[in-house]
Amino acid sequence: MCGIIGYSGRPAPAARPFAPAALEGGIRSICHRGPDDSGVFHDAAACVGLGHARLSIIDLSPLGHQPMEALDGAVQLVFNGEIYNYRELRRELEAKGHTFRGHSDTEVILHLYLEEGERMLARLNGIFTVAFFDRRTGDMLVARDALGVKPLYYTANERGVAFCSEIKGLLDLVPEARELDPVALHRYLSFLWCPGEGTPLKAVRKLLPGEAMVLRGGKITRRWTWYQLPAFRGVRADLNEQQSIEGTAAHVRRAVERQMVADVPVGAFLSGGLDSSAVVAFAREQAADLQCFTIRQVGGAEQGVADDLPYAERVAKHLGVRLHTVEIDASRMAGDIERMVWQLDEPLADPAPLNVLYICELARQNGMKVLLSGAGGDDLFTGYRRHRALELQRYWDWMPRGVRGLIESTTARLDQRKAWARRLAKFANGAGLDGDERIANYFRWSREADLHALYSSETRRAIGSATALDPMIDFMRPLPADTHPLERMLALEQRFFLSDHNLPYTDKMSMAVGVEVRVPLLDLELVEFAARIPPGVKQRGGVGKWVFKKAMEPYLPHDVIYRPKSGFGAPLRQWMRGDLRELVGDLLGPESIRRRGLFDAQAVQRLIAANQSGAVDASYTLLSLLSIEIWCRRFLDRRG
Repeated sequence: MCGIIGYSGRPAPAARPFAPAALEGGIRSICHRGPDDSGVFHDAAACVGLGHARLSIIDLSPLGHQPMEALDGAVQLVFNGEIYNYRELRRELEAKGHTFRGHSDTEVILHLYLEEGERMLARLNGIFTVAFFDRRTGDMLVARDALGVKPLYYTANERGVAFCSEIKGLLDLVPEARELDPVALHRYLSFLWCPGEGTPLKAVRKLLPGEAMVLRGGKITRRWTWYQLPAFRGVRADLNEQQSIEGTAAHVRRAVERQMVADVPVGAFLSGGLDSSAVVAFAREQAADLQCFTIRQVGGAEQGVADDLPYAERVAKHLGVRLHTVEIDASRMAGDIERMVWQLDEPLADPAPLNVLYICELARQNGMKVLLSGAGGDDLFTGYRRHRALELQRYWDWMPRGVRGLIESTTARLDQRKAWARRLAKFANGAGLDGDERIANYFRWSREADLHALYSSETRRAIGSATALDPMIDFMRPLPADTHPLERMLALEQRFFLSDHNLPYTDKMSMAVGVEVRVPLLDLELVEFAARIPPGVKQRGGVGKWVFKKAMEPYLPHDVIYRPKSGFGAPLRQWMRGDLRELVGDLLGPESIRRRGLFDAQAVQRLIAANQSGAVDASYTLLSLLSIEIWCRRFLDRRG
């Protein structure tokens, strides 16, 4: 994995040109992503620049250096990611007469572009962001992988178009792009992450998963979706139960085998959950000396959440792999919140990224540059509580809307200090909604009205009629009307919860210490196969991931497969009343809130007091407010 940065500028004197020195500054800002090498390319006549920070994984020699140039100099390429079918593509290209200097996947996709142009994107099974500058046409093709595993941010203004793997590097090229986006902030508070292309900055956008754009003369001349999720292409569930079980095991094994390819050691996350355990089980078949990494939380986990460590140890013993454990406690994690927000570029209000950081630090200390993750299992096969809640949707539909509203308001008044009460209130939240709006609402953390009560009058005016759910509702509109509700929700998981939350924090926290994380459960062949499994085989009554669990029964202990569901977080509710209390008092104090102008100072103080007393459970909302203030101090108040 690496970091990329680049621009297509408008010619002077029509616009103030991008500075090559700023491009190099951007590379320095993201050098943690690629500590092994770096390089830049400038074409003053075309007003084009490309930069790259390299983490060497395949072909460690100088022949893998980027920007990479075609033999005739016609095309320049920068690439971040891994292409898992590059060997097959290379053999095909060699049969057509292409000659290779090294053996990197970067060189393969360069030749594939020379052979097929933009059509080559559909041939790639991998995780990537990539930019090709083609001197023959003056075009720059920029693209992001099918599921958005690798992040890419861009901005377009009167100077041209600039892009980068991280916002902090992009701001070196466009320091003027620092105006806050109140609608995006509203979505961060609503979900703890922001669905869609928005970021905290109005001028900065995400290139969406499976999207590409062509730049020329400092403008986006074309932007399109080159990959659509199977549900949007009319893929139907045509497998029976036995085919689903056997095919799941075969596809997961093949994906893991494919993603073990590297010229450096490969390790794995091991939480002891089904997903990471399944990945480790098949990785162990490829590497007898596989090393795995997990977390030990000193001081206990959150109330109502199962402890992972005993299960991780159980799996490690069963499979005969070495398990490294990093010990963390609340004070260490609380002290790293500010570091987390800086590294993430976005105010994602979730402590789970710190677990990724600590595990990757430990892995790097043990010589690992690549880790396999179990991310994506719940998003393909079900497994979240909201999937079980969706099974009960038919009961809501029988009730009059007024009764549903009464249930929602009653559960909202339950004692939020108890885990069962919080979950019941979350389940009933949005009970009065119908159709896609209710499905999307399951992802919401805070209600619209509750958040508007926290905003300053200026923020409320800026948000206007925009709602948090808009990007999700718009996304679901093209789905066939007969698409099963569970498949509609899984489409939202894959398009939003993964690419706007889980995958970005995994990428950025691992790359912070120069570790590449691969996600075999999001292998494209597996994604396409999972779309053919009937909803009732994925979620069977109250059993999520039923097909995946059955598929792994020959390989893992029964008590691991059918263990209680656990998150990958931290005891945040304890923090807010202890380790983070001083930070909350400082950053969310009345003077700080008034100075920022985004929120109502009195409303925030009431919320803090209610959370401290236990009258409400607002820990994650407060973490979101805290993350936004930290983000503003680092990205707006500091200019370098």
